[in-house]
Amino acid sequence: MNVVAIGGGTGLATLLRGLKLHVTAPGRPAQLQPSVSRLAAVVTVTDEGGSSGRLRRDLGMLPPGDIRNCLVALAEDEQLFTRLFNFRFSGGHGLAGHSFGNLFLAALTRLTGDFAAAVRVSSEVLAVRGDIFPSTLADVRLRAELRDGRMIDGERRIAKTRVPIRRLQLVPSRCRPLPETLQAIEEADLITIGPGSLYTSLIPNLLVAGIPEHIARSRARKVFISNLMTQRGETRNYSASDHLRALQEHAGRRLFDCIVLNTAAVSPAMQKRYAAERASPVLNDLERIREFGVSPVCADLLSRDRVARHDPRQLAELVLGLV
Repeated sequence: MNVVAIGGGTGLATLLRGLKLHVTAPGRPAQLQPSVSRLAAVVTVTDEGGSSGRLRRDLGMLPPGDIRNCLVALAEDEQLFTRLFNFRFSGGHGLAGHSFGNLFLAALTRLTGDFAAAVRVSSEVLAVRGDIFPSTLADVRLRAELRDGRMIDGERRIAKTRVPIRRLQLVPSRCRPLPETLQAIEEADLITIGPGSLYTSLIPNLLVAGIPEHIARSRARKVFISNLMTQRGETRNYSASDHLRALQEHAGRRLFDCIVLNTAAVSPAMQKRYAAERASPVLNDLERIREFGVSPVCADLLSRDRVARHDPRQLAELVLGLV
């Protein structure tokens, strides 16, 4: 089975942690069945905040943060490299706030002269179970048109907007994906999008020329994994079908066969914490979803944690079972 997982942020990393256990490699059999012969992650590169944003501005490189999360998630010894790559300097002139993993990718980018090559070398060093591709190597930013007609630029401003988003675009709009990404999509048996921030982690991947067209033409099973919670600003009061509609409108075509929905109840204490951030559980409006021609797949997928997060193993087993 060949799998392509598209997204960004912590949502994609969560899914990859579960899928990693199914990946076979020379001398390293899969820990769980069904087995995955090839896993490719396609990761958004529009982040402008924190350490990634500083490296982007100072060095003119693509933001490494989401790539770093995926490298850690797929690393053979995740416990050790999670601590190392996520280590964040608390002091030092110019170092405070940077993570070691981001600086490692920055150094490799300078040495190789190519961000994609830096990711490949990092994958070899960490014995990563899978391939990780930036969605594009172009230096792109996000621009959003709001429902009141205003335009706002930048991933951070878009994530915090209180006015609903009408349309998202990349600047510059003409950017291409890596050929390896398109080949992986063509050869896939399963393509997943999500979970992750709708307008800042998921949709940006579908705005790269060629990616939505190849997904639509693919004979793979195509699955959207819905978020557990809405997000203050960009998806406040969004139902599952609202997420689905936004994805397919930006792709310009129908993409998905299935949508994965969580049915486990979020605890009152957790709901209270998220309500303080103006977030709430995503409503599973099944009839509206079926009107899009998409089949709902419902399961208890909530991790028993202090934050609302998918359980990596259960999520991976569910989506692989759909093939």
